Amino acid sequence: MALLLATFLLAPPAAAQDEADPADSGPRTDTRGDNTNPDPGPDPAWIITGQFSNDIFGGSDSHFTHGTRLSALSPDNYVPDVIERAGKALPIFPQDGNLRVTYSLGQEIYTPERIEERELIEDDRPYAGWTYGGVGLVSENGDRLDMLELNVGIVGPASLADKTQIEYHKLINVQVPEGWDNQLHNEPGIVLYYERKWRNVWDVELGDFAMFNNLGVDLTPHLGAALGNVHTFGAGGVTLRLGEDLPADYGPPRIRPALPGSDYFRPEDSFGWYLFGGAEVRAVARNIFLDGNTFRDSHSVDKRPLVVDFQAGIAIMLAERVRLAYTHLLRSEEFEEQDGATQFGTLSVSVRF
Repeated sequence: MALLLATFLLAPPAAAQDEADPADSGPRTDTRGDNTNPDPGPDPAWIITGQFSNDIFGGSDSHFTHGTRLSALSPDNYVPDVIERAGKALPIFPQDGNLRVTYSLGQEIYTPERIEERELIEDDRPYAGWTYGGVGLVSENGDRLDMLELNVGIVGPASLADKTQIEYHKLINVQVPEGWDNQLHNEPGIVLYYERKWRNVWDVELGDFAMFNNLGVDLTPHLGAALGNVHTFGAGGVTLRLGEDLPADYGPPRIRPALPGSDYFRPEDSFGWYLFGGAEVRAVARNIFLDGNTFRDSHSVDKRPLVVDFQAGIAIMLAERVRLAYTHLLRSEEFEEQDGATQFGTLSVSVRF
């Protein structure tokens, strides 16, 4: 996995661009379809995204049970110098493409299957929460998107995940989890993520067929990796899309670890939509939510070294400003004692300002 990741990430871009100040940027060739159309140039919009993930969409209340994330993605080339220098200091980060900075806040909650039990359940995953802030650098050149993101936060009672889940369950009048006294201990967490996605590696316009007017199909492979005391893994996968205005984005965002999407979207029409499906394989070296605390003894389970995600969903773009999306994810068993796969859904709303 490491050799494959290095081979793809270190490969030179298909066509490099000279860096330019956005104020001086003229039209460049649009590689997202018809090459006779000029690219619209740097994007001046901020993009605000909210995500809500929950296993209620999968009909259960266990494993990855809830996640929320709020993010803000800057306009093109509106990046603090220190962040740009840090990203470009990495040999694998591209020197071409329009740059954006992303800021995020999020929380994730993990529980065992039998949340009604107060005692420690030794053959099931620990109770755990993760609350974090993130800053990242995004490079997009029309055919490829690179994402480098640093998340820093806290695992344990200080994450307030226990209070979030207990109060939410009281609000919707369902079983309150009883075992949060057995959760992982407080531990600062840090994860560095890198993802690369290639768009239009394979694409077909179906407009030549009357019954498929304005429809297209494309295939977007990706590679990625994470390094830190919360997650360490290498990943690879692919997403297939069918719909209208496919060049608008690289797929809706998901809460990690999962198939990567993107906060970025730039519609070309007042209305667009697509269906999507995909798969990702992760080689997992570290998962604190299964391995337990790094520096203290805690509850843990025997994780599986390979995890597979399958996803499907729909995205709709409205008025060249709003993207609505739903993703349903099926995850293979993550630890030896787990009885069956995990399912959950993610709703996301992105708005351009």
